[in-house]
Amino acid sequence: MSDSSGPQWIEGLVVSDQSGFFSVETADHGTIRCRLRGRLLEEASSSDIAAIGDRVAIQLLPDGSGSIEVVHERTSALSRALRTEGKRGQGEPEREQVIIANADQACFVFAARNPSPNIRMLDRFLVAGEKSGIAKLQIVINKIDLEDNSAIEAQFSVYKKIGYPVLYTSARDGLGVEALQDLLKDHITVFTGPSGVGKTSLLNRVQSGLGRVVKDVSDRRKEGQHTTRDSVLIKLDMGGHLADTPGMRSLVLWDIEPEELDGYFREIAPLVPQCKFNDCAHVDEMGCAVRAALQRGEIAQSRYSSYQALRAELEKAYAVY
Repeated sequence: MSDSSGPQWIEGLVVSDQSGFFSVETADHGTIRCRLRGRLLEEASSSDIAAIGDRVAIQLLPDGSGSIEVVHERTSALSRALRTEGKRGQGEPEREQVIIANADQACFVFAARNPSPNIRMLDRFLVAGEKSGIAKLQIVINKIDLEDNSAIEAQFSVYKKIGYPVLYTSARDGLGVEALQDLLKDHITVFTGPSGVGKTSLLNRVQSGLGRVVKDVSDRRKEGQHTTRDSVLIKLDMGGHLADTPGMRSLVLWDIEPEELDGYFREIAPLVPQCKFNDCAHVDEMGCAVRAALQRGEIAQSRYSSYQALRAELEKAYAVY
């Protein structure tokens, strides 16, 4: 990803990715529909060279469209593994799908009740977030009006203890909405979570009609069965962008080997050097500092169980490939 030069190139932000066509938001020329130039298309066989959130340099074409000439270096990339067919991606059975590049923060939204929070899914999102390099990972708990506050705080206290901020909200009552607005303002934010947690209602509280816009994008995506991905950055009235991220319910961890997983659990990573064996899997090895901390109550059993499940998943995947 080299630097651009020459007056004919225009800097912009990729705000939409639809079946190989990119909408690029520019300061002086509005939003321009673009394609990747040939050289970049060849590089895209094993990974997404351009994705929403990317800063790019484009060249205007005679018909008013644009050609993406340069994709600038990313500060972060939230990715997932995507199954491929045949020998696409240099023969590998999986390729990297970049969900969003250069996000400042990720908000993982779950409900206090109806549906009950899926802790395993939350931990999966957090591992992907840690891998991505996104500066701030935020947990948002909606529907707090449906559950006792002390019970909610007790359930998520483990995350606050290990350094993840938790914001409690109620789209119905408007609780926490102002804090969420402040959080989103002037940032590029991934806002995602399982279905039924009230994301649409919460976004409508943040900005009138915002949830409807996000839902319309999702509905159009469902209709386009040939489309592998349709990702959009939605501009916020208060400043900043919100990423609508498809397919996060099927988030498969990308580029994490089984023996690397412990490095993406904040409370486990500092203990790894203290284990007796360098290749400790933290299962039943002698002198395991992680297991000792678990027995002392310094690591939550729920988090350790998530680690075990994810490690088993990665070991199975790597055994196949």
